[in-house]
Amino acid sequence: MSMILSTLMQGVTHRLIAGNMGRRVSSVEYDSRKIQENSAFVAIKGFTSDGHDYVAKAIESGAGTIVVNKERDSLSDDELIALSEAKGVTVLEMEDTRKGIAVLSAQFYNHPEDRLDLVGVTGTKGKTTITFMIHEILKRANHSTGLIGTVCNMIGDEKRKASHTTPESHEVYELLEEMAKKQFDSCVMEVSSQGLKLDRVHGLRFDVGCFTNLYEDHIGGNEHPDMEDYFSCKLKIFDSSRTAVVNRDCDVAKEVIDYASKCCPVYTYGLSPESDCYAKDIQKKRINGVTGTEFYVESPWYEGTVFMALPGEFNVYNALCAISTAGLLKIDFEVVKDALSNVHVPGRVQPVPNNLDVTILVDYAHNAASLESVVKTLKSYCEGKVITVFGCGGNRSTTRRYEMGEVSGKLSDYTVITSDNPRKEEPLEIINMIVEGMQRTDGKYEVIVDRAEAIEAAIKMAQPGDTVLIAGKGHEDYQIFADKTIHFDDSEVALEVVNRLESEK
Repeated sequence: MSMILSTLMQGVTHRLIAGNMGRRVSSVEYDSRKIQENSAFVAIKGFTSDGHDYVAKAIESGAGTIVVNKERDSLSDDELIALSEAKGVTVLEMEDTRKGIAVLSAQFYNHPEDRLDLVGVTGTKGKTTITFMIHEILKRANHSTGLIGTVCNMIGDEKRKASHTTPESHEVYELLEEMAKKQFDSCVMEVSSQGLKLDRVHGLRFDVGCFTNLYEDHIGGNEHPDMEDYFSCKLKIFDSSRTAVVNRDCDVAKEVIDYASKCCPVYTYGLSPESDCYAKDIQKKRINGVTGTEFYVESPWYEGTVFMALPGEFNVYNALCAISTAGLLKIDFEVVKDALSNVHVPGRVQPVPNNLDVTILVDYAHNAASLESVVKTLKSYCEGKVITVFGCGGNRSTTRRYEMGEVSGKLSDYTVITSDNPRKEEPLEIINMIVEGMQRTDGKYEVIVDRAEAIEAAIKMAQPGDTVLIAGKGHEDYQIFADKTIHFDDSEVALEVVNRLESEK
């Protein structure tokens, strides 16, 4: 497909610096490595690199149109005019090319967002589980639906690797266009604070925008300078939502509801009748070999008993968010119940099958709040001890390390402290900070730096009735070191250990 440049720029504020507006555009790109003949290259200044430094490379690769930012550190008008005359390219300027790439992608793909029902979910915890729940509900209601998120992107049942929780706007519109062309009617997506801060969802209109909770996370480095920035970025989802769904029991509920109600109607969920959609009579339940949770829901849309194939109160909250969204989308209650009784989420309390009479679970819990929540839940379900294996990522918040060590020390019966994604830091330096937090408690622990060896040791020490929690990486299938990235999947490693132990019996 291709489009005349003047058509692409219709209604878009821009300044023509040099060149011909009658040329064709074959694609809109911000990555010079993806340029093809007659692409429009949009130069974006990022945290670590500046797209304006790659303009020459983009032209060499075949770009026919260059879009630059009004505020830029290089490439004066005279230089760009000379470049246009020498290379025969058209050069345009936009006020903000980060928003510009979203606007141009929407134009190029003929606004696929208008052809789909969109659900966006933001918050510190629960986004992945909720989006998988909603996706399962929509699928069982015979909707053709897609998913964009942390674990993967899904076009129907086809799974594709995801590079970010919320991709860059160009990829978002590209995915939505593919869904729309295949006659999909809906898409549910995780909307990260970075995605909102960096305008990756600019121009989208969410039929339902959901807010789960807020905990300290993603502070520092190239993320958010403080909690105020983190929170304010998450609130931006409501600026482009038709309806809001908010966790009434979260600590910042009042502020969220106050903000959202200025933008759109607000529905709440929680564990008290003060919420529009609430759960009561929550019970641990095991049905057909599946350990989960049963509860009674009352809402403007449904009333009745629900069984969810996931343990824990935190998953009840996740289910209530999904139930509220389903109600707003007018899905039949029987479909909702069927979906929740069968839902499974990769890397979120994901079971590793075995015949050792041991529960082995892989979970993405990678901060103190999420680790505390999942360990407390498992303690209430577990017949024996809870053995926790975890580490912390390098080049990320250092306070998380002390906090997670303290949480596991207080709650786990035994902890194996190991490596996560050390990135450019020394693994032992990270581990020593975790140990410092652990030593604030009476918790028993050992240190095994190699993650595969740590997982094996934890499973080997587990007795019948015990639970082994492998936390921190969840669905990730890699491990990042300073000099290399290797394939590493916690569930695969655990299953290999299980297979060896079972063969030895």
